[in-house]
Amino acid sequence: MIRTLLVLIAIGVGFSCDSDENKKGRFLLKGNEKMEENDPKSAMGFYGEALEMDSTYADAYYNKALAHLQLNQLTESIQDLSLAIQYNPDYYDAIFQRGLNYLDNGEFYKAREDALKLTLLEDQNWKSYFLTGLVAERLKQFPEALTAFETAFKLDPENSDLLVNQATILYYQKDFENATKLLNQAMDINPLEPNLHNLRSMIYFDEQNYEEALNSVEKAISLDKSHAYFYNNKGLYLLFLGHQQKGLDLINQSIKMDSKNPFALRNKGIYYVMQGDKASALQYLVELNQNYPDMDLVKEYLAKAQAL
Repeated sequence: MIRTLLVLIAIGVGFSCDSDENKKGRFLLKGNEKMEENDPKSAMGFYGEALEMDSTYADAYYNKALAHLQLNQLTESIQDLSLAIQYNPDYYDAIFQRGLNYLDNGEFYKAREDALKLTLLEDQNWKSYFLTGLVAERLKQFPEALTAFETAFKLDPENSDLLVNQATILYYQKDFENATKLLNQAMDINPLEPNLHNLRSMIYFDEQNYEEALNSVEKAISLDKSHAYFYNNKGLYLLFLGHQQKGLDLINQSIKMDSKNPFALRNKGIYYVMQGDKASALQYLVELNQNYPDMDLVKEYLAKAQAL
């Protein structure tokens, strides 16, 4: 749920003579300039020029992978990162980014292998344990995830995201009191972290404090208007506050932004239960109960739909 991170561009080094090494470095730098201009397609052209000069140029593969990522080309990004690692087996940033990509691609066990490589390479780098925690979270190994995020925070105690990650695990475990304590600690470090306010809203919702849930998620949206989950959560809270059409509009907006979010489909099912539309509610909730049997509210609202 929480993975806001800036990837780093590899920087080429110039040389005084106009050697092949200097030329490929210039192509790398030109590609980086295009990335700064938010033009990843042109950037890939320059990285390709560098690779034509040196097919083992790990930095060019790495930067090209980031350009693919910006274009949502996850498979191609993973392929280029693997080539960067092939030619530079200890390329920490490439292994880290590939692990994140594997997670986004649903390849959790490959991500776990990369997390292990990172801890072997740099056991005092917070990112090694951050990736370890993310993998354990996806595998629902919550105690292991919590330990990893705690270790990461000890290594980078000014990183509020790592506290939010810990609070997220405690939220999954329904330990709202300690999750809230961690969020308060994160607030002291960075009160402008949107995921902090979104998670706080989720805790308020589970405590049936819907007004405060709405206030918190609106704060999250004011800080990050690009996050589909925030709009989906706001839509859910509005449903429970009696503003059902407004809630549905936001849930639909969230689906347009991210069509793969099962929580948004659940919320549409809840909306139709509230409308008394049994057929439409079952259309969503029956399949969700089959695919996500542990998702909160699904069984409850499936039973309500069946009773209509």
